[in-house]
Amino acid sequence: MNNLMTADSWPALPADSWTDTRQTLHMWTQMVGKTRLALSPMLNHWWQVPLYVTPRGLSTGPMPYAAGSCEVVFDFRAHQLRVHTSDGRAHQMALEPVSVADFYRQYRALLREAGIAVKIWPVPVEVEDATPFDQDQHHCAYDAAAVETFWEILLRADQVLQEFRSRFLGKCSPVHFFWGSFDLAVTRFSGRPAPPHPGGMPHLADWVTRESYSAEQSAAGWWPGGNGQEAAFYSYAYPGNPELAHAKIQPAEAIFSPEMGEFFLPYEAARTAASPRQTVLDFLQSTYEAAATLARWDRPALERQ
Repeated sequence: MNNLMTADSWPALPADSWTDTRQTLHMWTQMVGKTRLALSPMLNHWWQVPLYVTPRGLSTGPMPYAAGSCEVVFDFRAHQLRVHTSDGRAHQMALEPVSVADFYRQYRALLREAGIAVKIWPVPVEVEDATPFDQDQHHCAYDAAAVETFWEILLRADQVLQEFRSRFLGKCSPVHFFWGSFDLAVTRFSGRPAPPHPGGMPHLADWVTRESYSAEQSAAGWWPGGNGQEAAFYSYAYPGNPELAHAKIQPAEAIFSPEMGEFFLPYEAARTAASPRQTVLDFLQSTYEAAATLARWDRPALERQ
């Protein structure tokens, strides 16, 4: 794996090659993310709820519970879900082809075995299919090879987003994985408030969205695709600006979608470039500069020179 990570080569992962697995894994990450939501104290923009990329998969990071601290880890190398507690114990279950309902039952039993009492809302968010976890028998796939490829891309995308994040001196989110939208993201802030967000996201209360977008921001990340769309890096500003459609950005393969109000760089174009890392950095930097300049951010004060 070390040789893989030092080479500037990114694996292919067509969206339609792992649709069933991606949808199933999405539901599993929502269960774990909702655990973090229930146990962790509130932070601005819901920064207490995402997962984090690790050298083996995704993790909640430490969470408080009655007996100390705990962590839930998706290990995509060993294909296990593990619960670690601060008393030195570890509990695990296999990541394998089972229905969302069966996984939910096993996961709840694993938490009880670890002594973690938590109440979570068993309904997925930000997706059209809101079948409760304990009733979902139709999502039941787990292609281990596809999941490992997904994780390898997350590792690379995380490194590039971390590098991009380091250039900013103002308020900035961690690089984190949002289990609702199933994407890796980082957000920069101008320091000014934003107008209330109109909401309208599937099965997500508008007040939740308004907290996320309560401040003027420029966000970017990587999304693995779905609903007929391929994986892509994205970048957008809130509030948006129609003039962004005319901004000059890099690389040539990047586009602005008027329907979405976002910039997109197809993952396939990035991964097949001579230097995927530099190509993605050029996209992130040029789209941020377009948004920040149009919105008249105090860039000299916010950026590392």
